[in-house]
Amino acid sequence: MRVLVTGGAGFIGSAVVRTALAEGWDVRVLDAAAPPAEGGPVSGDAAYDGADYVRGDVANAEVLDAALPGIDVVCHLAAKVGLERGMGDAPSYTRANVLATAELLSALARHGVRGLVLASSMVVYGDGSYVHPESGRSVRPAPRKEADLAAGLFEPRDPDDGSMLLPALTSEDAPTDPRSVYALSKLAQEHLAAAWARASGGTAVALRYHNVYGPGMPRNTPYAGVAALFASAVRRGKAPQVFEDGRQRRSFVHVDDVAAATALASGNVAALTRSSTGSGSFRAFNVGGPGVQTILDVAQALTRRPGAPAPVVTGRYRAGDVRHITASSAAIAADLGWRPRVAFDEGMRDLASSL
Repeated sequence: MRVLVTGGAGFIGSAVVRTALAEGWDVRVLDAAAPPAEGGPVSGDAAYDGADYVRGDVANAEVLDAALPGIDVVCHLAAKVGLERGMGDAPSYTRANVLATAELLSALARHGVRGLVLASSMVVYGDGSYVHPESGRSVRPAPRKEADLAAGLFEPRDPDDGSMLLPALTSEDAPTDPRSVYALSKLAQEHLAAAWARASGGTAVALRYHNVYGPGMPRNTPYAGVAALFASAVRRGKAPQVFEDGRQRRSFVHVDDVAAATALASGNVAALTRSSTGSGSFRAFNVGGPGVQTILDVAQALTRRPGAPAPVVTGRYRAGDVRHITASSAAIAADLGWRPRVAFDEGMRDLASSL
């Protein structure tokens, strides 16, 4: 199989490239960064031996025309992923994520490429899923009130009776509610991919990565969030500062597991494009970790080493923060056979040893 990995020099992209090469695939990387031979971010990485490298912007049609000939499936990971500072950043996120994806899809149509795996994100959901503590019914929570937060009451409430809600796993049929320009751009990518699949008869899969972490992760990635911030603090000898009560729930998934899920989805898409089964189809899958952890669990795992200062639970809060969001990965397990293999404690030791 011949696969193009856009953003293949990035944190997740480089792991996908390593996995694809290990699977024996023909791999081409498209990234704006310098290639390894020129001292790029993956310089000296022997895992890139045998991969073609095209340097350029995914939003550039000429670059895409140089990168796509002979390709069976595209893994589209190139994106602007830092946390925006305000609406002034909207044009750059729209260009890097939405316009570039539109250019890519247009190029796929020109070159007859019928398979796409899109790196999406848990951020398309906004808040997570909740149930009523007595009835067990699903509830969309009311916005958290300042008075509750100031009193240390952090759980969202039922908008009808005010009951404190219980967190539940979020499945792919949960409503989407993007709360930032970045989140909106990821959801727009999904809609574009679905439109392309319908129009071209291609097959597209969006992988909604949850909290991806691992050695080499950048500090500004929205996927890892607090793991990146805590790791940065530990690296500087500082105590991680834990907001609220530290009991916020997340689904942390190791980058190697994410790469395995992406490779598995790519192989599945390639198979579907060779048959009529997946013609014009689009699916979204959660890619989450092996269990549910709290933010405090992460801080404690990263400071479980000699000389590391213990985390500090500050009680501070930001009114717009998501309290809980945890993935149900049942769909990708049932349909593609993927399950995370790296246990949370093992993965956090892996991350801590890289600091």
